[in-house]
Amino acid sequence: MPSRRTVLAATAGVAASLALGGTAHADDKKLRSLISRMTLEEKVGQLFVMRVYGHSATAPDQADIDANLKEIGVRTAAEMIARYRVGGIIYFTWAHNTRDPHQIADLSNGIQRASLRQPRGLPVLVSTDQEHGIVCRVGEPATLFPGAMAVGAGGSRRDARTLGRIAGQELRAIGIRQNYSPVADVNVNPANPVIGVRSFGADPQAVAGLVAAEVAGYQGSGVAATAKHFPGHGDTAVDSHYGFPVITHSRELWEKLDAVPFRAAIRAGIDSVMTAHIQFPALDPSGDPATLSHPILTGILRGELGYDGVVVTDSLGMEGVRQKYGDDRVPVLALKAGADQLLNPPSLDVAWQAVLKAVQDGELTEARLDESILRILRLKARLRLFEEPYVSRGGVTRTVGTAAHLAAADRLAERTTTLLVNENGLLPLSRRTHRKLLVVGADPASPSGTTGPPTGVLAAALTELGFTATALSTGTAPSAATVAQAVAAARDADAVVVGTYNITAAQQALVEQLVASGRPVVAVAIRNPYDVARLPTAPACLATYSWTDVELRAAARVIAGRTAPRGRLPVPVQRADDPAQVLYPVGYGLSYGR
Repeated sequence: MPSRRTVLAATAGVAASLALGGTAHADDKKLRSLISRMTLEEKVGQLFVMRVYGHSATAPDQADIDANLKEIGVRTAAEMIARYRVGGIIYFTWAHNTRDPHQIADLSNGIQRASLRQPRGLPVLVSTDQEHGIVCRVGEPATLFPGAMAVGAGGSRRDARTLGRIAGQELRAIGIRQNYSPVADVNVNPANPVIGVRSFGADPQAVAGLVAAEVAGYQGSGVAATAKHFPGHGDTAVDSHYGFPVITHSRELWEKLDAVPFRAAIRAGIDSVMTAHIQFPALDPSGDPATLSHPILTGILRGELGYDGVVVTDSLGMEGVRQKYGDDRVPVLALKAGADQLLNPPSLDVAWQAVLKAVQDGELTEARLDESILRILRLKARLRLFEEPYVSRGGVTRTVGTAAHLAAADRLAERTTTLLVNENGLLPLSRRTHRKLLVVGADPASPSGTTGPPTGVLAAALTELGFTATALSTGTAPSAATVAQAVAAARDADAVVVGTYNITAAQQALVEQLVASGRPVVAVAIRNPYDVARLPTAPACLATYSWTDVELRAAARVIAGRTAPRGRLPVPVQRADDPAQVLYPVGYGLSYGR
């Protein structure tokens, strides 16, 4: 590993004074000098944040080499850096970047080494989506926290800041310095398929406070936070990964609803803002996605909101940004709109060549590229990447998944579990009268690939609390035979705990038939709290807002009475038969009266 002295030399001797902190851009003169020595090709590369397959920067598994050759035309991360001089790399679980904390740290170091060994080499800004809850790339043994809507149910800005602080410390220890979190979208549409529980809630002021707190936590730990998805993705019934959502809010409603958390993030000094692949006619009637909209990114975000930090696009591989223009036009139009970082294009070569050609043809000026590169280098300097590009194995061991961090996550989770129904005081369950439990329900895949399955986690947690619990996975769409099997198994139990996940008619039938069997039933909505509206016969209903272990263990402690439920709904739940009527309002939540 190169020494710090080598790193400083590799960055033309300017690094020592580039990390003075983020006040008035005191180092711009030095950064501009650095930019002036870059070739045009190096400048183009600095704008891209790209995926790459493999657990190692130089020696990935053969399957990952094959995937890299197919999608990027290189074998390894080191080869990609050498060819394209990318300024950032994003980690994904499915790209096999995140096996375990020490491996991730080694990968990060390998990436930095490969980049800093290039002529005029610069440190790489490594990023990921570590929202916690249902979007989580780094799994156990790292500390996993409840997701945003659970934190919204807890309602504590201190908890949001604690989450950001601890999660930031752990990300920094493994070499990830930019996190695409928090979600600043205000989720006002229960049918939203892409945001939902990734949002803190439906009240813009409450969301704003939690966003700002989480930003302070992350950035106080030396990790760039990212408010997403500007100008607001909370009221759509279309997933921008697969379609092109249209937001029909008026300009006035946008100001009162969507803009509020982004303004709070900017006041909190947010390091980066991610764009949304949504059409927002009230802000730009052209029909272009916000990611490619000069009126939205430059006119509103930079001009009206006064934001001068890094603007990163959402993934350029998503359908929402690809429908109107070809993959060669999208990166060029994003830069013309005001974006700085171009995230994860479907073909790096097509996108990279297109930006290079746009400059050579005069459609983009080199000065325009320099503006974005200056913002990116300012951020790298503020994160002390010029001085401290590498991480240590000892730092990983001392920081990631410590007992203190795990205990903090458990305590935070206990403040989020929300009790919505508790007929005749069924909860908490008594070990004397309901010792034998059956846990059934959906078992969605782990967000990080390291936790679950939910029925097993709940059963194990309840058993540890003195019950005898058996798990039976019934899936998200249980067949009639599966329902019958669960009902038969319930006859041998004193009570049944059933996990629902974006409740379907088949899951609803499962709950109804379990209730009809005469056994006490506790329904646990392990994703959307809106499930409760379709469970009118269930005598007890809880919401956990995600199915990661930390939240399920907290729910088990609530069921067992080891802790009282303290969460309050951060979104309204409408009636299933009449969505115009609110069944449970924001702020609703029961407790055990002690």
